Order: sequence, then structure tokens, then C-alpha cells
Amino acid sequence: MPSVTSVKATNREEERVSNTDQGFAIVVHGGAGEPLDYADGCERAARRGHAQCIETGDALDAAIAAVMVFEEDERFNAGTGSVLCLDGATIEMDASIMDTRGRLGAVAGVRDVRNPILLARAVADTPHVLLAGEGADRLARALGLEQARPISAAQRKKHEQLLKELAGSVPVMPGINNRMFERFWNYKTPLQLPKSAAHDTVGAVVRGADGHFAVAGSTGGSAPSLLGRVGDTALMGSGFYAGPLGAIAATGVGEHIVRHMLARTVYGYLEQGQSLRQALQRRIDLIDKDVDTGLIGVTKTEAASCSNTHMPTAIIEK
Repeated sequence: MPSVTSVKATNREEERVSNTDQGFAIVVHGGAGEPLDYADGCERAARRGHAQCIETGDALDAAIAAVMVFEEDERFNAGTGSVLCLDGATIEMDASIMDTRGRLGAVAGVRDVRNPILLARAVADTPHVLLAGEGADRLARALGLEQARPISAAQRKKHEQLLKELAGSVPVMPGINNRMFERFWNYKTPLQLPKSAAHDTVGAVVRGADGHFAVAGSTGGSAPSLLGRVGDTALMGSGFYAGPLGAIAATGVGEHIVRHMLARTVYGYLEQGQSLRQALQRRIDLIDKDVDTGLIGVTKTEAASCSNTHMPTAIIEK
């Protein structure tokens, strides 16, 4: 069994970085701000990704396999664990894939797909790179992808907790104008951000033994948010990026990640000659400390994660 390094926390004081000669490497994360107890899920995802790469030799296959483990684990805000919208019935999910073989695909606002990451992979085989809403769901049906499971007790419990905490004066989202948010709010439910608000993503970055890089990510969206909201996970350069120098994935408050083009900015630091560790830390240092943010990445010689909050992760290198 491959050795797995589970990261209990990554921040300015503590981060996981490894240097190795070129070979297989995978880094996965369960979301910035998620409980560190979820590290076991990250370990399973990393092992599954490694096993898939042994089977097919494809870095993208490995990244997708890892993300699917998260999508099947109700603890994570992706796939079967996605948060409910405030109506208690709607789920809107985003997912994306990219690799250095030219494959790029993403979906946004899909509502009836068990594994959005598989749909994002399928989009990469179409003439398009991003499908949203009904059109993406129709493609899933045409391809015979499995429909979403019925809403689970765990999802309902999270939703009930959200509703109970929808009171108080906590800002809707760090750095966002609350009055503007309220002006365009498209629910009848009052708008207040509870402590249990979700803005999590799961993700994986992989360096294949053949030197190719890949990234995959999936999210159940943000709660609360306007219906139709799309975060960074589906947007290339913001939540994910892969190129000849490596692969980067981001997690946190999507609106801030998009504004900073976070993943592509980190990749730009690599182009300037910085090490992966330096690039990840430099970008995290520029983020408001009150905005939970995390990054993972792989290059030809490094595999690392860094965040300004607790973030369950796991790394395998062979």
C-alpha cells in the first residue's frame, strides 16, 4: 500500500511540502475550513487516485477517481454531500477538469447528476469547454450518467442547521456589500450568513509518472447564495489550472478566488522561477486572513498544500 501523508492543518505556520525526482504524485484537499477529522476521506481519495493511475497511466484519470471518492462521501460539499439551496429542495453543483494533454471541461449549476466530475470530463470531449444548468443536465441524461441520489438525512440536517442559524448580523460574505446582496436576493427567506455557511470545494492535482499534469475539482456550491451562483470551481484560471510546469487547485470563498484569478496567478509565479512552496505561500499571504482560502499543487519536483485555515489534505508520492 502506498504511503499517504495526511495533513492536519496547512497555514502560515505549518505546511506540507515534499521534493522528489519526477514520478507519480497526487495531492487532494477536502475544502478550506473543513474539519481536520475528514483527513481519512482525503487519504481514501489519494489512494484511489494512485490506484487508478497504476491502472491506466493517465494523470487525469487519477484526479477524477480521487474526486469521485469525495463526491460519494456525504461529509464533503460535493456530489452526494452537496449543500441544499435555501428552498430545501434544489442542489446546484459545479465541477471541472484540465490536463496537459489538452483536455478541458467544466459544468456549472447542474442539479441532477450523482458525479458532476464525470460530466465535466464528458464536456471535454464535446466542442465546448463549459456547459451550465439544464443543458448540462440534458447531456448527462444523453450519456446515461447516473442521476443524483435522493436528498439524504445528512444533507437535510446540514440544511436545518443553516436555517436555524439564519439570524444575527454576520456579514453575508467577507468583503461583499451586504446591502447589494439583499437587493438581488432571489429567495423569500431572510438573508443572514450563519456559521455553518458552506463554500467548500474538493479537489485533486496529479503528476503522472510520464510527466503529464492534471487537476480536477467539484463542489456543491455556496450556501447561502443567489440561485444560479457559479463560483471558482468551474472557471479555468480561478479555481484550477494545469500547464507544463504543474497543476494548481484552489478552495475557499469563490468570489474572492475569482477576483484574484488564484490558480493562474500561482502558476504565473512558477513561470517566474519560484518554487511551488514559495508560490503557494506568496498567494496565501496576499489573501485577507478572514477569508478562508487553500491551495494545492504539484510540479516536476514538488507536491504541496498551503492555506490560511485548517484544511484536510493528503499526499502520495511514488
